[in-house]
Amino acid sequence: MTIRLERQDGVATVTLDRPQKHNALDLADAAALAGIWRGLRTDRSVRAAVVTGAGGRAFCTGIDRAAVAEEGSVPQPHAPFAIEDPLLSIGPKSNDLWIPVVAAVEGMACGGAFYLLSEVEFLVATEESAFFDPHTSYGMVSAYEAMGMAQRMPFGEVARMALMGAAERISGRRAYETGLVSELAPAGGALDAALRCARVLASYPSGAVQGTVRAVWAAREAARNQAMAQAPPLIALGNLPLEQQGELFRGRSGSTAFRTR
Repeated sequence: MTIRLERQDGVATVTLDRPQKHNALDLADAAALAGIWRGLRTDRSVRAAVVTGAGGRAFCTGIDRAAVAEEGSVPQPHAPFAIEDPLLSIGPKSNDLWIPVVAAVEGMACGGAFYLLSEVEFLVATEESAFFDPHTSYGMVSAYEAMGMAQRMPFGEVARMALMGAAERISGRRAYETGLVSELAPAGGALDAALRCARVLASYPSGAVQGTVRAVWAAREAARNQAMAQAPPLIALGNLPLEQQGELFRGRSGSTAFRTR
């Protein structure tokens, strides 16, 4: 099992545990995450949650393309008005979970990681963390990812991140300055800082906390839902064919230059 769930002091800690793959998610991981969030809906012992990645080098780097290729490509509808995306249901809100969830980010968070990060209440990270979205570099439309992060970042910042692709990374410091990250922890300390917040939230009356979470999300859901309704045709029309995406992805180099700001 590469998704770990621990419970203590009213807090569930959900850990993506594939450090050798930078915590990239295969199809089984995606299904397991959705199952964990759904299970926590009825777990009265849990009143807050933290999601993090193991190993310190990455929070999550999105879908594991190699694993998905081995498991078989995800079948896609023939028309550009719908799309099968295995990461669409990996977040807590997508599974109707309304206890507060805090993300603890160490290292890289990129691409499909934003499906998770766009559905937490707030982020704790370190200055050494790095946020980026490589979709355009590999001939893919950043739709759901950019739309989700547009609710958390200034327009110019999310547009630049989505468009610059693998050529640029946003440091934890810059992410804090723009409001994506709410607290900077020392290196190796993101999880402890997130757990400290989650324990406070878990100590409050749960109904009041969940009602507040729901109220905050209600204020932003109309714009988010309207935007995401446009995502399937944008992806279908803008993406390169899968084989061309694969060529670009396989052609990437571990020494590819990128700028961190």
